[in-house]
Amino acid sequence: MKLIVAITGASGAGLGKKFIAKLPKEIEVFVVVSDNAQTVFEKEEGISVFNNSNIAASIASGSFKTDAMIILPCSMNTLAKIACGISDNLTTRAASVMIKEQRKLILAPREMPFSPIHLENMLKLSKLNILIAPPVIGYYAQPKNIEEMEDFMIGKWFDLLGISHNLFKRWE
Repeated sequence: MKLIVAITGASGAGLGKKFIAKLPKEIEVFVVVSDNAQTVFEKEEGISVFNNSNIAASIASGSFKTDAMIILPCSMNTLAKIACGISDNLTTRAASVMIKEQRKLILAPREMPFSPIHLENMLKLSKLNILIAPPVIGYYAQPKNIEEMEDFMIGKWFDLLGISHNLFKRWE
């Protein structure tokens, strides 16, 4: 599987980083981060990222075959740009490619509460078969700490991507 992972905004960037760290090694990952999230990754080793202003990167082209993209977290600014078809950086361009090529796109909006404008943009995108999957805790998994809460959310995103895992206890 070839997977694009975009991280937008500084708040919640750690969850995106944990998502990447838990991906199976056989998945080919292409990471792009917003300028604000870039500060979180600057000193990390082993994570190669695309510059968000590089719209000539491979993932900006429909002819570069990827299987799916997740934007985790997805700022409301990024979500609004995608909903309006604005492709002014690599993240929004890659998302636009996923939409036009009818490939799987998952957005994990991070802000709350959602305003009517946020909800309208999410509804518009969901009607295009884009999955809106904010980081929401499943209390039935009975998480005991923040790590278990994050594992649950990451596991739910893995489920949407068809990635096998054992990150949380399933409902029986």
